Amino acid sequence: MKSAPAAAARIPWPEGKTFAFTIFDDTDSQTLAAGREAYSLLRDLGFRTTKSVWPIAPTRKPSDHGATCDDAEYRAWAQELQRQGFEIGYHMATSHTSPREDTARALETFAAYFGQYPAAMSNHYYCDEGIYFGDARVSGLNRVWYNLLTRFRNRNRFRGHVAGDPLFWGDLCREKIKYVRQFAFADINTLKICPYMPYYDPTRPYVNYWFASTEGADGKGFIERLSDANQERLEAEGGACIMYTHFGRGFHEDGRLHPGFRAAMERLSRRPGWFVPVTTLLDYIQAKRGPVTLAARQRQALERQWLAHKMRYGVA
Repeated sequence: MKSAPAAAARIPWPEGKTFAFTIFDDTDSQTLAAGREAYSLLRDLGFRTTKSVWPIAPTRKPSDHGATCDDAEYRAWAQELQRQGFEIGYHMATSHTSPREDTARALETFAAYFGQYPAAMSNHYYCDEGIYFGDARVSGLNRVWYNLLTRFRNRNRFRGHVAGDPLFWGDLCREKIKYVRQFAFADINTLKICPYMPYYDPTRPYVNYWFASTEGADGKGFIERLSDANQERLEAEGGACIMYTHFGRGFHEDGRLHPGFRAAMERLSRRPGWFVPVTTLLDYIQAKRGPVTLAARQRQALERQWLAHKMRYGVA
């Protein structure tokens, strides 16, 4: 495994496309009706992206009222999305903290429902079994700054990577999941701001490879990030965007799909982009560049960039 490059060489995208775009949709607050409308638009416009799920039902009060795969109708819809070419990702076992045995059950349930273990995942803020999450996302002095910014509310809170803890599942993550989302940035060109992805971080050995994302956590942020100017720049730079969002938050207005979202996606669909799921995109980048290991100086730079972003947009 070679060291991470200092800067990304321009990648030739398949099929003569000039840039790449995809979405990792965290399942929080997503209802079946609202989700269907958003994904119908993506499907009809030619996008194939990644939708995460919670495989099992909550056993106590959930963090929100988003649907889980325990709902047969919702599960059937997610399976239909998979058949249509969308990727189904993982957003933890359910919407609240789960002990190891529930996480193990959720991963097996996911495999039973979707024919394989999830290739890509993201941590859920309300799950304390998050892996290298909270202050464990950063190192050294950057961790001190993070804890000061968050008033220490996430200090040692997330423990999925802590061997021996009841919430530990790092070995399962390493065995069954290839890609985990880490830092989010404001730049539309995710690959430009994080030219190393997907990368292995030897200081966080329970994750095989990390990927970054572009901040678009709700409807307002997503639409702003996909401005005409940003779309033009992404195409001109020949870059790749992995948009982080929640289609369950702010994508509807007056009971219908937000017209700004619809317009942004329609404009983007007319550009010569490669619109594939997250794992397809990351596998392609890795095949072109080979697996990389993040160097300490590169990790520190990414952490500082992320902290600066969080100071502006809010810290989780």
